[in-house]
Order: sequence, then C-alpha cells, then structure tokens
Amino acid sequence: MTVSDGGPNVNGGAESSTLPVDDGDIYVCQDGPHDAPTLLLIHGSASSTRSWDPIVPLLTGSHRVIRIDLLGHGRSAKPADRSYALPDQARRVGAALDRLGVEHTIVVGHSSGGAVATALAEQRHDLVTALAFINTGPSLDAFIAPESAAFGPAQWPPNDEQLRQFASTGFSRAGYQISQELLDEVRAMTFHTLTATMQATRHYMEQQALPDRLTVLGKPLLVIFGADDRRWRSSSASAYRTVPGAKVELLPGLGHSPLLEDPPRTATPLLAFTAIHAVRVD
Repeated sequence: MTVSDGGPNVNGGAESSTLPVDDGDIYVCQDGPHDAPTLLLIHGSASSTRSWDPIVPLLTGSHRVIRIDLLGHGRSAKPADRSYALPDQARRVGAALDRLGVEHTIVVGHSSGGAVATALAEQRHDLVTALAFINTGPSLDAFIAPESAAFGPAQWPPNDEQLRQFASTGFSRAGYQISQELLDEVRAMTFHTLTATMQATRHYMEQQALPDRLTVLGKPLLVIFGADDRRWRSSSASAYRTVPGAKVELLPGLGHSPLLEDPPRTATPLLAFTAIHAVRVD
C-alpha cells in the first residue's frame, strides 16, 4: 500500500510513499537507516523498483537505499500527455529526492537507468556524488537488436508467455526463472509508456554517447557488466575506460540483469565502490 500525501507507509522494514510532482505521482521505496549515506537505485526500461528486491538487503547494512519508479513504470503514474524524455525523467527524480531531503547520493542505474542517472548528474551536479552502471550500454552501436518486434498495440496487454519471450534476452544464467511480479509490472504499463520510454532512451543516446557525457561530468564511475549480456555487447563496456578513473567489472556467466541473476556477485564490487565514494550524513 502507498499513500498519496508523501508520508511514509512502513511495510516489512521498508517505507513506501507516493510523492506528487508536477507531471504525476512518483512511487518511492526506502530501506535502511536514514542517517546512512544514500544510495539511489534507478531501474531500466519496462521495469520497476521490484527489479532491485533481491539485492537491496545486501546494501542496507551501510546505506539508506532509495528506489524510484520512473514515470510510466511500476506504481508511478502513467500519463499519456507528459514527456518521457530522459532529462524530464531525471528532473522528476531530482524533485522526489528534494522532497525526501536528500542532499548527496551515489546513483546506481540498471540498463537504461544508467542513462537516466547520467541525465540527473548533468542537471544536479552537486546532488550526484558518483555513478554506478549495471549493464548500461555506452552507445547505440553496442545494442543487440531483437530478432523480432516485441508487441504491437493490438497485442497489448500481453499474456505471460508473450512477456516471458519479451524478457528472455534480459537473462542468461541457466535455470533463472523470471518472477510473476516482474511480468505483472510490465503488463501494468500502457503501450504508450512502454514505447515512449524506450524511444526516449534511444533519442538521448543518439544525441551523445554516455562516455562522452560522463567525461565532461568528472564523476567517479563504476561499470558492472554481465559478460553474457544478450541486449548490449559486453565488450562495449571497455568504451567507458575513456572516462578518467572509471572502473569496469565484467561478471562471467551472467547476462543483462546480474542484480537479479546473482545479487551477491553484483553487490560485491558495488559496495567496494560506494565505501570509497559515499558521503556521510552530518
């Protein structure tokens, strides 16, 4: 359950709330002690805060972990008449953090969430202290195009079999089963928000590759990549080495979603990175 006035709803140790911003309500979930350094987690396309569920318990021992459903996703609003451009998504994230009283945060983005994190750092240089990407392709030429189109308007909402086929390239670990909750979160999107958010990521990356944007920002950067990614060529992770001081970690045997496929292996380099760059709360 969420609340609409921005007040917290405590459920199983987590606090969830729905924060009103100019374009619609944004769902936020918080875990861990409020006086610990903040770690913001941003999901990828056709995903939600639920994609972080397995890894969050590994992060809360040392961080205040904040997860946000971007507009159009999860339990946030899904308006048909608002912009889903990445700078606008980043602006909403920044507004939500302001409402929560966050002054500094390390931002972790999965897949296209890394591009949203970059846009946030471009807008709010003082807010973002460091960036960590998990299987975020550096440029569009690293994208592995699907063999066939996912859905048309007439096929929406899709059934479970169609969703599993759509999501199958997001995982590579043998025997991994996509949870029903994740499937339901995709189906809860509208066809418009699904396509508009994906097109927005493409447009942002067409304008300028992420390593070029990051070099100008000068923020500490960690890039984690499942070596068997079926959506972005894992060899492309080396493109981030042009960013001064960037650290790149490849995880053999894992695919596009190592945060779900093997949370402990994903958390290990992330926690080592945040231990160095986290800003303590006064």
